[in-house]
Amino acid sequence: MPLLETYFGLLASGVPGGFDVAEAAALERDWWQARREAVSPDQYGVTVARVSAIVYGKSADDPSLLTAGIGRAEAMANRDEIGEAMTDPDWSEVEFRSRRAYWSLKAAVAGGDS
Repeated sequence: MPLLETYFGLLASGVPGGFDVAEAAALERDWWQARREAVSPDQYGVTVARVSAIVYGKSADDPSLLTAGIGRAEAMANRDEIGEAMTDPDWSEVEFRSRRAYWSLKAAVAGGDS
């Protein structure tokens, strides 16, 4: 936790008004733990979205933010499922899913006030 808190503390220092560093760090840990415990990407993706909501000062139920969080989780789950057998087309699929998720995150961040 100390390293996550340091990381989020550095991010918060660059954000006007900052954000709750301890909460962001705890949620980040939570989704990594859920991923290790084979929780579905639809479930831990919501937690990924909550971390983004804290960092960007947005509503955690913003549809674009939820799409981004779940999309990131699905890309990670796809990679985890294939494992060492990843091929170039598999990496292309992970890249496509990741890009789509980050486009949604960009839309949520650019979408105005929460």
